[in-house]
Amino acid sequence: MVPVIVILTVAVFIVVDVVTRLVMKRLEEKRLLRERQEALDIGLRLESTDQADSLKRVEVESPKARILAVDDEAIVLDSFRKILVLAGYSIDTVESGPEAVGLVQRHDYDFVFTDLKMPDYDGLEVTKAVKHLRPDISVVIITGYGTIESAVAAMKYGAMDYVEKPFTEDELVAFVNRLVIRRSAQLAEEVPAKLHLLTARSHRSEEPNVVDVASGVFVTPEHSWLTLETTGGLRIGVDDLCVKLLKQIDGVDLPEPAHKAEMGRPLFSLRSGGRTLIFTSPVDGVVSRVNQRLTDSPGLLQRQPYRLGWICCVEAEGDIAQMRLWMPGREALSWYEGELESFNVALARLRAAHEEGEAPQEAPESLEQDLRWDAFEHTFLNGREEQNADARA
Repeated sequence: MVPVIVILTVAVFIVVDVVTRLVMKRLEEKRLLRERQEALDIGLRLESTDQADSLKRVEVESPKARILAVDDEAIVLDSFRKILVLAGYSIDTVESGPEAVGLVQRHDYDFVFTDLKMPDYDGLEVTKAVKHLRPDISVVIITGYGTIESAVAAMKYGAMDYVEKPFTEDELVAFVNRLVIRRSAQLAEEVPAKLHLLTARSHRSEEPNVVDVASGVFVTPEHSWLTLETTGGLRIGVDDLCVKLLKQIDGVDLPEPAHKAEMGRPLFSLRSGGRTLIFTSPVDGVVSRVNQRLTDSPGLLQRQPYRLGWICCVEAEGDIAQMRLWMPGREALSWYEGELESFNVALARLRAAHEEGEAPQEAPESLEQDLRWDAFEHTFLNGREEQNADARA
């Protein structure tokens, strides 16, 4: 009987605890909604300040982002305030471009939403001014039917995206939530990459902006690495810079055992979506082993590129002078700095070239992945055949 009572007591305690947590969560949600509604009511009564005659400001506790919206239609701004404040965003609204630009000079915002068609000072001018004064602020175009082409054109001057009016509450909230995620990803990428010398006593860095340079391997201009096995063969993989710059690797095409490897000729490839990057062999020889685990688990390459992520082993043949292109990892830190700079320059050029072309037909995330793979291919894989030819000569 006593065990039954104990079990019932514990069960009741668990149920009460769960119910209490649910009730407290709902009360907290109601409190936040009430506070946001009160803030919205106060903001609606703010008709003018010394900063901008038409400014209306609504601030909430711990906002998801700070937004400035400019539109010459008061009804549109009313919708922005009501929808976004209740969704957890702090928002300022003004009815003219010059007022918006003035506020940008004095306040910190994450986003500026600007109507495209406004008298005297239109959305294109607002975009140019904001990106000149505060390139860290993301600009979003508010556009109506029939002006989509103009909105896309504004993206050439730095606008992040556009939203078409009229919009529903759910559509706007979902759109802005996606923008916040994209902005966070972009800001993370803008943090300069750091180099970390990986030794036997240090651990691999999981930070996306930290590149591990292994001290116990040789690296090649294509960013593959080699290390000598006890059997005398060479184990080959791709380095951490390759892994970090490509971001996503879905598959690895391995060479066949006994494949005749020739320096400068295709040896293995990496895949992501519909993209493939072909890596050439850094040495002449015969493939003795391949890492079959990568076939089912390509993620090993990204988690442990220098250990579990090795790709194949080659029994080297021919002139050891091929080693002229290999660099000890410990001595390659300054070289890696130059490689990072070269990649970033190539990526910036590709982005600019794409923005000058037609509107992207794919999701921004897919487009960015393609641009990164293009930049890697153009910078490290193409144009280095001459170096390989010199080494063979």
